Amino acid sequence: MKNIDKQSLENAFLLFDTGDIETFEIGSTKGLQQIHSYLFGGLYEFAGKIRKNNISKGGFRFANSLYLNEALGKIEQMPENSFEEIISKYVEMNIAHPFLEGNGRTMRIWLDLILKKQLKKVVNWQFIDKIQYLQAMERSPVNDLEIRTLLSTNLTDDIDNSEIIFKGIEQSYYYEGYEKEDGK
Repeated sequence: MKNIDKQSLENAFLLFDTGDIETFEIGSTKGLQQIHSYLFGGLYEFAGKIRKNNISKGGFRFANSLYLNEALGKIEQMPENSFEEIISKYVEMNIAHPFLEGNGRTMRIWLDLILKKQLKKVVNWQFIDKIQYLQAMERSPVNDLEIRTLLSTNLTDDIDNSEIIFKGIEQSYYYEGYEKEDGK
């Protein structure tokens, strides 16, 4: 694991260990920026800052930077009253991809905060296969049924279980290609 990844993973654990996560806005762009800044502060100069460049991944071009702030405003206003609405908001935020790096890790924490607040549930990420998740997210701009099904079958109401939270964080980093070092 690269030093940046290792440090941001430690920051993710601290975010919950310290209770700092409880002070962040939920479901807003500001809250997403707060999470990103906490995870990547001191590691990237752009930590917590909305990108000004266009980016793409695997042939998919994320929201154009010229319209990104407007898109984020619309996403922020999306309803969060049901699981389906929350996942639609999550998918739209993924399409926006507001940061140069670290979007997935940041957005999965952001998603769990919304689910916890609105539905008293979180995703038990440790049981979600990496390939199934990444493929479902890749297809979600066209149809979010696959990601909704995958996540809904792995929801838990054990929202204060630190083991679920910390294993979920580790899984989130694994989705991005980071492996734990032996014995850690």
